[in-house]
Amino acid sequence: MPAPVAAGRGHKRLLDIAASGVAIVLSSPLLAAVALTIKLSDGGPVLFRHRRVGLGGRTFDCLKFRTMNVDAELRLKEHLLADPLAAEEWETTRKLKKDPRLTAIGSSLRRSSIDELPQLINVLRGDMSLVGPRPVVAEELAHYGRNAAHYLSVRPGLTGAWQVSGRNDVSYAERVRLDTEYCTTWSLAKDLQIMLLTIPALFSGRGSY
Repeated sequence: MPAPVAAGRGHKRLLDIAASGVAIVLSSPLLAAVALTIKLSDGGPVLFRHRRVGLGGRTFDCLKFRTMNVDAELRLKEHLLADPLAAEEWETTRKLKKDPRLTAIGSSLRRSSIDELPQLINVLRGDMSLVGPRPVVAEELAHYGRNAAHYLSVRPGLTGAWQVSGRNDVSYAERVRLDTEYCTTWSLAKDLQIMLLTIPALFSGRGSY
């Protein structure tokens, strides 16, 4: 018997194409304004591309508006060497509540999740879905253990159960549980419910850093 997402993949993909296409058109003035602001701020690239793992283990460049300084990796390395607590936080969550890499407008873009709007392009071209597990890098799959197969059975999502449950306030173990539950109990109605819950979650700003 096919897994729930596999059984409904065609309908899910049609929703992704239709909704992401409309969203790109409607948000194009905002996308253009953010891109111009980033470019004028320091002359660096507008987009940040990060290699993530998708459906069936296929990797893709996940797109975001750049929120970090162009020398972000050097800043991170120096910060972690100077602050053991930050190094422990990074090792555990791969995120920092006080991130020295962020640009002047980067924090605002992240709090509002506007930095993730370019992922609508990923959705339109089939790398991602509107709803699904949070896209991960290859090294993070180890956190999923035997549940990695569930993650690899779907396209990662622009939003998902993790996003509407507190984002970075949720532990990694809980995130894996939420992703696994989503994959094993998927329905089109659940996707629509998560999309509706995403709007108040973004406005609340809970867990966004």
